[in-house]
Amino acid sequence: MKALFLDRDGIINVKADGDYIKVASEFVFIDEILNVLKHAKEMGYLLIMVSNQQGVGKGLMTQNQLEDVNNFMQEQLRGRLGYALDELYVCTDLEGSGSTRRKPAPGMLIEAIENNVLTPSACWFIGDNLSDALAGRAAGVQTILIGEFPPTAATVVVESMLQFRTIMHRIFI
Repeated sequence: MKALFLDRDGIINVKADGDYIKVASEFVFIDEILNVLKHAKEMGYLLIMVSNQQGVGKGLMTQNQLEDVNNFMQEQLRGRLGYALDELYVCTDLEGSGSTRRKPAPGMLIEAIENNVLTPSACWFIGDNLSDALAGRAAGVQTILIGEFPPTAATVVVESMLQFRTIMHRIFI
């Protein structure tokens, strides 16, 4: 079994400028991600979100608000693609808490790998932060970073999701 792990903010949706996505009306898909999800699903990948959401831990939003945003995302995906992400893993722990689930620690990835009996080397993790690549590497999965990073920061580094779409057919096979 193989999976495509995805960070949420900055990969699935546009990041809130200096803030957190606290309500569904603030959630805006990055258009190119829909094609990435579709291709990965067609190639037999499970689609699993792995996201730090410390806005809850900071008291800036509630767990219910976070769940409402994620439920909205899932409903929108069902409407646009005919299916949603297979699983969602979220860590609301604060940075510096020592949590083994909070990226760059690999805890959420390891949970998903064990829960779904995945082969780590057949999995990919796409993110936009060095902590995503570090978590992926620690879990034994291949990594993709979107943004301006050194070429050695991940298995694949591209500047934009649009650029990634042009090479995804060589990666998700």
